[in-house]
Amino acid sequence: MTNATGTHHFVPDPRNAEVLIDINGEHVPRPQASVSVFDSGFMLGDGVWEGLRVHQGRIAFLDRHLDRLYRGAKAIAMDVGLAKEAMERRLYALLDANGMGGDGVHIRLMVTRGIRSTPYQDPRVVISPPTIVIIPEWKAPVPETATRMLKLFTVHVRRGYPDVQDPKLNSHSKLNCITACIQAAEAGADEALMLDPHGFVATCNSTHFFIVRGGEILTSSGDYCLDGITRGLVLEVAREAGIAAFERNFSLTDVYGADEAFTTGTFAGVAPVGTIDGRVISSERGPMVERLQSLYLARLERDVAGRARP
Repeated sequence: MTNATGTHHFVPDPRNAEVLIDINGEHVPRPQASVSVFDSGFMLGDGVWEGLRVHQGRIAFLDRHLDRLYRGAKAIAMDVGLAKEAMERRLYALLDANGMGGDGVHIRLMVTRGIRSTPYQDPRVVISPPTIVIIPEWKAPVPETATRMLKLFTVHVRRGYPDVQDPKLNSHSKLNCITACIQAAEAGADEALMLDPHGFVATCNSTHFFIVRGGEILTSSGDYCLDGITRGLVLEVAREAGIAAFERNFSLTDVYGADEAFTTGTFAGVAPVGTIDGRVISSERGPMVERLQSLYLARLERDVAGRARP
């Protein structure tokens, strides 16, 4: 198996070979886990999903993740068919069944519109309740993630207008990001830096992007990217610490002249960026990135310490 690079580079764990996966409330060993070829997610990418991090036996920032999942489902006129409280119980029941009571666990929660009677896009041909799949894995970032300097490459694939496919929707339809990822990988980079339709920096293909300039941090306006949970938390902890943090348009000129750059995501948290399009931004993790990593970790610890579980 080839491991991912960049912020998604993880430590392989043999326990994942037989991990139990929840399919519509039933626990199934990984080798036997499957959905119908008529499932809306497989057939059309019709669904929404969340990536969740387990820390000290608690699912971090679960309320924010479930709020985003259910907002996305409502936006595409899909009834999840399960209340948030019941979804939380299902998540923790699966963690318990797998003995995942500590750290180093990542969960993919996916909800599709369900099984269709025929291969066709119209939701009126759906003949089943939504399909809910929960995949937990023993999956920890490699130790050097916090300090390894990422390589990014600006790709030609843009984040599009919301009237084409709204980038704010965390849908199963990820081909836009996949094609960006392919181009970046072919260029020898860890991840793609994507622009918006106007040429301003939008986001990376699977993480959010920030620059540091003159003691301030900047990220995109948010108009052409997912409303990232970690992105929002980094903005919050920075402002609470008295760090000026802005969401606004900026260009590659601003990026190339930045003091530091970093990405944010649920899996790896805050990760430093070293080079972009072959231009060196920083040769080692800078002081702002290191401080934000500490602030985010403290916020993570506070969240799970105050979070009860069913």
